[in-house]
Amino acid sequence: MAFEDNELLFGSDPTPRIVAIELGETGTVKVYRREKNGSTTCELEQFHPFLWADSDVADLGLTTAEKLSGDLKYNWLVTTDSWKELIALRNGLKRAGRNFFGLSDPVQHYLTHTGRTLFKQLPFEELKRMQIEVLSFAGGDLEAAAEDHITSIALSDNNGWEELLEVDPRAIEESEHGAIKRLTNIIKERDPDVIEGHNLFKFDLPFLVARARKAKTKLDWGRSGGFLRSRPSRLQIAEKTIDYPKFTVEGRHFVDTFLLAQFYDVGMRSLTGFERGEVAEHFGLTNIAEVSQLSGKQLQRAWLNDPSRYRERALCAVRETRAMAELLSPSYFIQAQIFPYNYQDVIVRGNATRINALFLREYFRQRHSLPEMPMARSFEGGYTDIFFTGVARNVWHCDVASLYPSIMLQFDCFPVTDQLQIFRHLLTDLRTFRLQAKSDMRAASDPAARRHFHALQNTFKILINSFYGYLGFAQGNFADFEAAARVTQIGRDLLKKMIDWLKAQGAQVIEVDTDGIYFVPPYFSHPNLLATGEETPVPISKTGGGEGKSIEQLSGGLARILPPGIEVEFDEQFEAMFSYKAKNYALLTQEGEVIIKGGALKSRGLEKFQRVFVEEIIKLLMEAKPEAIAALRDQFAQNIRDREWPIEMLMKTDTLQDSLEKYRQKIAGGGRNKAAAYELALTSGRNYKPGDQISYYIKATPKKVAAYEAAKLVTDFDPQNRDENVDYYIAKLDELVKKFGGMTAEARAPKQASLEL
Repeated sequence: MAFEDNELLFGSDPTPRIVAIELGETGTVKVYRREKNGSTTCELEQFHPFLWADSDVADLGLTTAEKLSGDLKYNWLVTTDSWKELIALRNGLKRAGRNFFGLSDPVQHYLTHTGRTLFKQLPFEELKRMQIEVLSFAGGDLEAAAEDHITSIALSDNNGWEELLEVDPRAIEESEHGAIKRLTNIIKERDPDVIEGHNLFKFDLPFLVARARKAKTKLDWGRSGGFLRSRPSRLQIAEKTIDYPKFTVEGRHFVDTFLLAQFYDVGMRSLTGFERGEVAEHFGLTNIAEVSQLSGKQLQRAWLNDPSRYRERALCAVRETRAMAELLSPSYFIQAQIFPYNYQDVIVRGNATRINALFLREYFRQRHSLPEMPMARSFEGGYTDIFFTGVARNVWHCDVASLYPSIMLQFDCFPVTDQLQIFRHLLTDLRTFRLQAKSDMRAASDPAARRHFHALQNTFKILINSFYGYLGFAQGNFADFEAAARVTQIGRDLLKKMIDWLKAQGAQVIEVDTDGIYFVPPYFSHPNLLATGEETPVPISKTGGGEGKSIEQLSGGLARILPPGIEVEFDEQFEAMFSYKAKNYALLTQEGEVIIKGGALKSRGLEKFQRVFVEEIIKLLMEAKPEAIAALRDQFAQNIRDREWPIEMLMKTDTLQDSLEKYRQKIAGGGRNKAAAYELALTSGRNYKPGDQISYYIKATPKKVAAYEAAKLVTDFDPQNRDENVDYYIAKLDELVKKFGGMTAEARAPKQASLEL
């Protein structure tokens, strides 16, 4: 199946191997393309930005207005000859009090106008990717590095090339100037399409800019000689707001794996932290964790006294960044082939915003009018409930495959203003495409092809699951809150119907969450004994065969009570489940692995040793070994007393949600209590912003004080003179034992939960 032939999804213009689009001088854009020989060419093309208006604008002296088809609000298309003309037109319409709708990104204008996208017919492996890691004693803390200097710049690329630009401790100023200049020359020589780094925007690039300014050397990294530029930007990722400087340079893209990790964790909620070492360790991408996480005073000692260890640490960083980018960025690479954005921008656009861009591109291509923005309203969400707390055994999970997409297609829950029916067509095609891409992935023998189809099917999955969110997206031109409310109402009704049926069969339902149900299967009477009246309970079986009900029979029973097109999947089976509260539970797999869901059980607000301790307690409960909790507590307490753990086990990392000024105001007004991270930020004298992270631990003090008074930055920790507060951390263990160990008396299965399958 030639996915790229679908013009709704991939755009109508098949121009191949475009690697970047940049706004040029008056009335032009620069189109950078990768040639087959590996070189990069740049062509100047005419640029015609546009906007939609709700009336003819001929009275403003414009002759390029075109009446559009359809009867929606914005039924005139006005095209200009340059970005400057468009800005003037917008200002004129505002002054005249006229209604219009327009795009703010010139690259989106060009790609929407032409139907082009980036990277068509360009394999991910041919994208020129360079990784960069700038080291200093501050260890990634930009404010702490204000008076610091670079100690090295590590570089690598996706072809295995590596180079370390070191700063000589005996001639720092001269050596640092040379390293920065050499970096610029390397970027020009190797000509990467993408520059990758971890915390690239909030540390590496601003630190390089500051040091280059001090060293009086230029960072002219652009493909046409352009300089590094930045502007303040804000990114909302789930409940987090991240302020950061957005850097751009002509003809290249910046990809920050710190942000990729944040986006990944929105759906998975499995990362314990977002530092490079933590993310790499989570994915199994580092074999030398001790070297990978070397920082602070230990890093300084290595730079001065152990050059080989320092070099290994520096190169380890770019290797891990490269591996993380190879794992997390292919889906965004595919999305750049679909959406009318530059690669760097498609990463930070929200899913609903991306889908809206597809609507706008196709309505522009068909010269159809656009609707007025809908009035936002609230509506009830998905169905979540909990029916049992404690430990249940032999737990099954069933869900409705693609619940909301299935409901939208089966019950015609589409935007009422979508007169071209783009929503229906895209959603239908994407479901077909994903099945085909998964099939192609399984059939592919070449590893690169398998990776491509995996990224493709994952991209289709993301898009499919985003269509419901688009219905309730306040900035979506075709959003429809009535349709969104209808989807969730139907979803709630279907799940309640499934729960009632399972309960009627004797199953113990534990929890339901939007599209899936956890339950313990029922006893069933043996069919051969029913005639005699004997009620010998027989457990549910995998195959049936006279031994009770099978998975197929349960699935078939649910299928009969559900509408056509709504398919139930029995996708997982677990040895045990620890149900704590709604959306907070743990699962014990048949292989003995513990899966924990929910912030109450694995909050990043807990120190790492607490997260590990909670996981071990819950595992013991699910394994019916509550008596072992006391010994576990004593073992952890001894490790703390003997100071056997690195400070990373005890430290806490908090993300600042408020500005320091807003924090001060809340404290003064009694709106919140003092917090260690904010107090450290205030006393540091540094300009911390929302989204910045602060890692700290609690030091020992002569007398008992509040935690925020005893907090100390991890960067100030000296492993040769450890000063952590042992009693404070052991008390944390006792709090957890009290919180979860007390559930041992309640760690009971429901009546049917002792079944063995």
